[in-house]
Amino acid sequence: MRIEPLRRDFLRCCAAGSGAALLAAPGCVPASQGSEPELVWGRRGLGEGKFLKPRALTIDDLDQLYIVDMTGRIQVFDVDGNLIRGWQTPKTKNGRPTGLAIRRSADPDQTRLLVADTHYYRMLSYSLEGILHPHEQIGGKAGHSPGEFAFVTDAVCDQHGCYYIGEYNASDRVQKFDPDGNFVAQCGGNGREPGKFVRPQSLVVRGDVLWIADACNHRIQRFDISGTKPRLIDIWGGPGTGKGRFYYPYDLAIASDESVVVVEYKNNRIQRLDANGRWIATWGGPGFTPGRLNQPWGVVIDSRDRVHVLDSNNHRVQRLRLPV
Repeated sequence: MRIEPLRRDFLRCCAAGSGAALLAAPGCVPASQGSEPELVWGRRGLGEGKFLKPRALTIDDLDQLYIVDMTGRIQVFDVDGNLIRGWQTPKTKNGRPTGLAIRRSADPDQTRLLVADTHYYRMLSYSLEGILHPHEQIGGKAGHSPGEFAFVTDAVCDQHGCYYIGEYNASDRVQKFDPDGNFVAQCGGNGREPGKFVRPQSLVVRGDVLWIADACNHRIQRFDISGTKPRLIDIWGGPGTGKGRFYYPYDLAIASDESVVVVEYKNNRIQRLDANGRWIATWGGPGFTPGRLNQPWGVVIDSRDRVHVLDSNNHRVQRLRLPV
């Protein structure tokens, strides 16, 4: 196992999202047995291969990791943390992206990296080599009408080429667009009732199911997207620190056996759940040493079912086997 030097003088954890009351002391979050990661890489900095509060990651079919940080740059790494390439997003004065996803295609030239350009109210579309395709952009205007956005959190694409774009603030909704970028439907709206959201932070599509990390409602919501408008299937979790409960779930990933890994920003941990939402294992806990997390934002699973956690305020990535 290779572990690079770790920075330990970080700012204290601050409240996220809606400012909900603290549910339990973060130090009470249990770690799983055998919590040592197999690899830790990355460190704070502005140079190539370093990070300043990385905010989102995704993974392509070649197991290449795409990571965006608070500088607004996107860096691409192999699964061992070796830098492959990188580029800068067009604007960062208003804020930086908080969501990344791969739009897959049978034609490699049509595969895209989708970027939730949060504070510019839009989804950007890049080739995997970093070439921006402006004509594929969706949004760019602030507002609450169809095709307009508040702060964009994430953007994903389904097997039919339709896009789903999440946003938070007053809208707290997910909009659906056809493959040409035309508005089709929307779901959600601000609220705590089933089907409503308070910061839909991350989206994942698996077949005809859309998974939404409803961060400030401390839950995961699943929607059937086989029809024109997304339809609620069920809800997992609720606020708390126990098994199967969440405290600001910020991202999720699905393994080959259909189990689900959820990363929690405020519980500083990941949980693995089976395909029906039953708890399997917990990994992490607050801290700076390997196997501990400091406000993690993202998680992906590679082709070998290894979990990569974006340990944001530790400015690094940790890799581990699926917790059992």
